[in-house]
Parts: sequence; C-alpha cells; structure tokens
Amino acid sequence: MNIYVGNLNYHVKEADLQQVMEAYGAVTTVKIIDDRETGRSKGFGFVEMDDDAGAAKAIAELNGSDYMGRTMVVKEARPRS
Repeated sequence: MNIYVGNLNYHVKEADLQQVMEAYGAVTTVKIIDDRETGRSKGFGFVEMDDDAGAAKAIAELNGSDYMGRTMVVKEARPRS
C-alpha cells in the first residue's frame, strides 16, 4: 500500500519517517518530496508498505497525531492521474 504523509515538519528526514512507520510493519520505500528550486522539503512524502493490514493500522493510529510539533495527515495515496 502506498501511503501519503502530509503536514510534516520541514526538518523531518526520510530516515525519521521510516523509523516511525516501521513500528507498524516492513517499509519498502520512503520518499519526502523536495522543492526543485530550493531543495527544501515541501512537508509531505510517501511511504510504501507491503503489509496492507500494517499500513491500515499505521493510517488509523498516525493520522491526526503530533510528530515533531505538527499534526500529521496520513492516508492512502491516490494513484497519479
């Protein structure tokens, strides 16, 4: 399952996000989106997990939770259109 994680603190690194998500199961990939011009984080990213049950639990428990001073938005990512 591909998971969208938004409203992240701009200082969150991919390794930080991976550590949070691994509490719910094996993480395949983590990608925090950066601004092309400045190279700074845009405050959101995507996490891919193989185990749909673990991913669903991560979404349920992490959505709306506080992480590094920001309230995270965690939901299943929509496919690119």
